[in-house]
Amino acid sequence: MNTAFVIPAQAKWSKIKTIYDSNIDCIPLLLRVEALIELAVAVTAYRHAGGTWLLFAGLFLVPDVSMAGYIVGPRAGARLYNLGHTYIAPALLALVGVVMAIKVAYLSALIWAAHIGFDRILGYGLKYPTAFHATHLGWKGPRGVSDREPR
Repeated sequence: MNTAFVIPAQAKWSKIKTIYDSNIDCIPLLLRVEALIELAVAVTAYRHAGGTWLLFAGLFLVPDVSMAGYIVGPRAGARLYNLGHTYIAPALLALVGVVMAIKVAYLSALIWAAHIGFDRILGYGLKYPTAFHATHLGWKGPRGVSDREPR
């Protein structure tokens, strides 16, 4: 047996739990700082690529169209919103833009990434299907708001 993975007898769960609980408070802050860096990198890359600020302003809020899924219900809304607010789609769009030399695709991907970073700085994270206000960054919105039950 490898002794490197043996937990010492003095490492009680209560001590580990206390250390873990003290770090929980800084997680939302770390996620927002990370989002600030993502926003800064996306905007800097956009500027460096020579994109116009008119295009940036025109496309910046387009990912929020994904909230239209909430018309159907919270489960569909959360799925569509999360598709529009993860870095997967903009990363693929940027890859296509770079590989196929389609500058507008690359610039659009940077705007999309900037939007996601900006949203996360403000606390609008990925949505849980239980309620619009339940996000991976915590509850966003007024307390006591009762959203419809998931479908």
